[in-house]
Amino acid sequence: MTAVARTDLMPNRFVRGEAPLDPTREALIDRRERVLGAGYRLLYREPVHFVRAENMYLFGSNGDAYLDFYNNVPSLGHCHPEVVAAISAQAARLNINTRYLDETVLEYAESLVATFPDEIDRVMFTCTGSESNDLALRIARHVTGGTGIIVSRHAYHGTSASTAEISPNLGGAVKLGAHVRTIPVPGAVSVPEDDAAAFLEGKVKEAMMDLDRHGVRTAAFVADTIFSSDGVHTDPHGYLAPAVDAVQKAGALFIADEVQPGFGRMGRAMWGFDLHGIVPDLVTLGKPMGNGYPIGAVVGKQRYVDGFGAVARYFNTQSGTTVAIAAAHAVLRILMRDRLMENAVARGKELVEGLNSMRDDGRVIGDVRGQGLFIGVSVGAAETSNAERRQLALDLVNALRQRKVLISLCGANEDTLKIRPPIVCSSEHVAMFLDRLKASMDEVST
Repeated sequence: MTAVARTDLMPNRFVRGEAPLDPTREALIDRRERVLGAGYRLLYREPVHFVRAENMYLFGSNGDAYLDFYNNVPSLGHCHPEVVAAISAQAARLNINTRYLDETVLEYAESLVATFPDEIDRVMFTCTGSESNDLALRIARHVTGGTGIIVSRHAYHGTSASTAEISPNLGGAVKLGAHVRTIPVPGAVSVPEDDAAAFLEGKVKEAMMDLDRHGVRTAAFVADTIFSSDGVHTDPHGYLAPAVDAVQKAGALFIADEVQPGFGRMGRAMWGFDLHGIVPDLVTLGKPMGNGYPIGAVVGKQRYVDGFGAVARYFNTQSGTTVAIAAAHAVLRILMRDRLMENAVARGKELVEGLNSMRDDGRVIGDVRGQGLFIGVSVGAAETSNAERRQLALDLVNALRQRKVLISLCGANEDTLKIRPPIVCSSEHVAMFLDRLKASMDEVST
């Protein structure tokens, strides 16, 4: 077998020939290559074959349990029995779309918008986060008459045609639109926290001026409110506010992409934008909304959502079906009932304290940042090269995978550990993760 050169920005992926595999996985990979095409990626140097899941664990074909500290899609843990029961019961009773009257969708919509500021009181359902961002862009362009979009330098907002062109994270082969401007995130370029707000505001204003200079009116500033793809940057709380204010005063919209930070993961706040004391014009939702069942949404201010809807109808056969809504409503109900935001605060504190206690003068573990159960950890000494830090991070992630713990990477250099467990995570799970991380650190640093 011949190893394939890496050509994209996803270093933590399987490349055939880099690791020996058993015949079963070799055969599965052969079948994938024959029928799924080249666009897909498998995680880790040695791919894992999973056959079932429960709570915080994924189980391999040989029965081994893997601790999932990466997957935010099942926000309440894998195969949550109440969510599964809600889906099953609704599928057995009725599954219709939003073109028919139904109380189920209204009850959930009312519960969902109640978690937002009063000004945000309309919701349109989608199937995925990509579709949510795509729809939000359509609304912003209709409202403003502009086409210009501002995003962070290493943002990821989706895979549709319009969201891929505002997602520099996808790599050089996926071209950004001529109407797109990228700006650096303060923490990613080592701007002191006291200067972060002014720095970001200045960069957003520069981007709007550059768009205007090229005859392009700004439609929106789109931001994942934890800047996860840029390396996880939450601090200082409030630093987004002046930039958002500048955008809104200029007549453009602020779209808060809450696909990754939302639904209580921050612990202290239901939504990432809450940490900054801002009210977005539109909010996009996805992944954890249905605990694995595909559902997303755009939640926004009445004048924008209704203004768009009055002249440009929106409908998707599979979005907002009663089965999807049953899944989402179960997730929201369990999240509130079981006080999982409080759990995210407590477990996040344990996780950060444990990570900081393992810092070794930055040789392996560097800066630890994040909020609740979404943590980014810089890897490698500052004086080492980008390539060395990326390789160290990749080695560490794969050493953890060999110890049956799953995490991944983020950041412009892909040298930040992305730690994002389901928010049902317990103290026992945190301790297990830290113990196996320490063993992996010892391995890669020898």
